[in-house]
Amino acid sequence: MQVSPSIFKAYDVRGIVPSTLTEQVAEGLGRAFGTAARKEGETTVAVGRDGRLSGPSLSAALVRGLTASGVNVIDVGVVTTPMLYFAASTLCSSGIQVTGSHNPKDYNGFKMVLAGRAIYGDEIQDLRRTMEAGSWSTAGGGTVRNVNILAPYRDRIAGDIKLARPMKIVVDSGNGVAGASAPGIFRALGCEVVELFSEVDGNFPNHHPDPSKPENLRDLVKALETTGAELGLAFDGDGDRLGIVTRGGNTIYPDRQIMLFARDVLSRVPGGTIVFDVKCTQRLAPAIRAAGGTPLMYKTGHSLIKAKMKEIGSPLGGEMSGHIFFKERWFGFDDGTYAGCRLLEILSREKDPSAVLDGLPTSFSTPELNVKCVEGEPHRVVAELVAKASFPAPAEVSTIDGVRVDWPDGFGLVRASNTTPVLVLRFEGQTQEALHRIEGEMLALLRSVKPDAQIGEAAH
Repeated sequence: MQVSPSIFKAYDVRGIVPSTLTEQVAEGLGRAFGTAARKEGETTVAVGRDGRLSGPSLSAALVRGLTASGVNVIDVGVVTTPMLYFAASTLCSSGIQVTGSHNPKDYNGFKMVLAGRAIYGDEIQDLRRTMEAGSWSTAGGGTVRNVNILAPYRDRIAGDIKLARPMKIVVDSGNGVAGASAPGIFRALGCEVVELFSEVDGNFPNHHPDPSKPENLRDLVKALETTGAELGLAFDGDGDRLGIVTRGGNTIYPDRQIMLFARDVLSRVPGGTIVFDVKCTQRLAPAIRAAGGTPLMYKTGHSLIKAKMKEIGSPLGGEMSGHIFFKERWFGFDDGTYAGCRLLEILSREKDPSAVLDGLPTSFSTPELNVKCVEGEPHRVVAELVAKASFPAPAEVSTIDGVRVDWPDGFGLVRASNTTPVLVLRFEGQTQEALHRIEGEMLALLRSVKPDAQIGEAAH
């Protein structure tokens, strides 16, 4: 079949409906994935979808493809991506979520778990090749059964999390799919919940469901000012990322969240290795060491972090984009609701949760910045930067994912995005002067390779 190669990304399949992503593509993907699953001895695949308008038709086509390939389907309906992962951890070991995550409303896509692992890279390209060649199984005969996963998911979390006292929180789901489950789960823990935009609506009429962008947190900040709540939590479109806002309106970015989670997890898993991505603050590794853990900086990408954690037996991982992975007491997948519950468990022991969060080590930093490139250019530019990157001591250069240079007072990063044709930049300094100096040095290096580099804020 004819498919647009552009929809096969590093960690998922994603495109615009109906120009690059159609029901025919969804059915073909189901056939290809079902064929791959059967080769691994898998007989059952869970399927869920977020609240996007194209979800029902794409999900139905996907299920047709899966059953045509001979696998049985457990349809869990409208759920967060973590709830689909929960189904693929408890009812079977493979699953596909139909989701556009935090992309604009005309996007949709597929996040996939095969035999207990999130698939990425070459395995996603293998599915493309199967679809193009039509070389899938035509065994047929797959069955479909519908299962409501919400009650077991909620009960599993409520059985695991114990709050020291009830808390009053504001939850902004941004009309994403988390609105159908997260507020009820927080109430099951004993929280008083003020809800914002819980109605699942794929038009996203209030603001875009992406808590990494400050403009999407304005309603949450306002609600904290007027309700007397202790804390604000926000979710992205498919519920696998968490945003946190303190009573004073400060955003606690994910690399600082990991510091708090690491302290807690390491109190029960002393010496554990905590995995985080190259975009995270320089303050994170010392905080992990101080809590008795081993920090491990790794490549950006939720599938890559999950795979690394599995490989080394890590109890906790996270990345700057907001994916937090708990293996200790949980399943190791990224889950915004569960991360929010773990946060409340820790902070319910404190008289002033916002003061605890505001007190986490911080620095001066830029948001994620992007340099637009032509297709294929980012990886070429980064290869040239790796060859050229030479800085005198005490600077330390890491090339695990792009070029990250750490000085005693801050860091700079240039890496190639794996999902869009851009370079990703981030700069941090322990003082404004350090930030300015580091930004200057890194941009000089970048422009020595790409003189026309234009810096803009990441659009996500």
